[in-house]
Amino acid sequence: MTEILLLLQGSLWALCLVVLCLGLLVGSFLNVVIHRLPKMMQAEWRSECRAFLEDELKAAPTKEEKPKYNLVVPRSACPQCGHKITALENIPIISWLCLKGKCSECKTPISARYPSIELLTGLMSLAVAFVVPFGWPLLAALVLTWTLIALTFIDFDTMLLPDNMTLPLLWLGLIVNFNGSFATLEDAVIGAMAGYLSLWSIYWAFKILTKKEGMGYGDFKLLAALGAWFGWQALPLIILLSSFVGAIVGISLMALAKNGRGQPIPFGPYLAAAGWIYLVYGEQLIELYYRFLLG
Repeated sequence: MTEILLLLQGSLWALCLVVLCLGLLVGSFLNVVIHRLPKMMQAEWRSECRAFLEDELKAAPTKEEKPKYNLVVPRSACPQCGHKITALENIPIISWLCLKGKCSECKTPISARYPSIELLTGLMSLAVAFVVPFGWPLLAALVLTWTLIALTFIDFDTMLLPDNMTLPLLWLGLIVNFNGSFATLEDAVIGAMAGYLSLWSIYWAFKILTKKEGMGYGDFKLLAALGAWFGWQALPLIILLSSFVGAIVGISLMALAKNGRGQPIPFGPYLAAAGWIYLVYGEQLIELYYRFLLG
C-alpha cells in the first residue's frame, strides 16, 4: 500500500488514471443514490405518517412486510422486465455502449443519463486531481465533488436537498478545516453560519413581501456546507456565480417552455455548481473578482 501511495504521489498521470477510474465507478453508484434515496425518504415519511395515525391503522387490515429497499439491496434491475443487472452489465459507460443502450433481455432503451453521470463524475474527479494537493485534501475534495453531483440531480428530479447529505457535508467541511485544508477553522465556522443565515434572510424577506416561498431550507443548508468548506470569504462569489447561472438557465427555460414562468426552478444545482467551480478555480476567480471591483 505504501508503494502505491508513493507512486500516486510521484506520478501525476498515474494519479489521474486512478482518480478517473475511481470517479467512473463512483458515478455508477451515484446513479443508484440519485434514483433510490428520494424513494427511501418517501418511504420513511410514510412510515412516520403511519406512526401519527397509529389508532386508525390498528383498525385497518395488516399488510405483508415490504421487502428491504436501500442503497445496497435489492440489486439493480430493468424496470420493464425485472432482469437483474449483472456485474458485466454494470461496468461504467462500457456496458452501456456494448449493450447499445438497451436491456440485454427485453431490449428496452436504457437512458443515456446513466453513462452521462458516470462520465461527468469521472471527468470532474479528474479535474479535481489536477488542482488539489495529493493526500487528505484530495480525498476530501473528491467526496465533496461526488456529493454535489448527487445533490444536483436529486434536486433537479425532486426539488429536494436531503438533510442526510447536506448536514454531513457541512460537518465534514468543518472537520476537514481543523488543519486549514481549504480555510481556517474560524473562517469555516463563520462561513457555515453566514451561509445559512444569508439565504434564510432572503427567504423570509421574499416571503413577507410576496407571500410566496422563493426557495427551500435545503438551499440554506447547502450554502452553509459550502461556507464550512471554503470559509465566509467565498460566499459572495459562490452566491454571485450560482445566481448568474441560475438566471441564465431560468430565462432559457421560460423562453423554451410554454408555462415556464410559473414553473419552480431548483436553486440547489446552481449552488452546487458554483461551489465546485470555486473548489477548482477559486484562486483565479477571486483574482478576477477583485480586479473587476478595483477596475
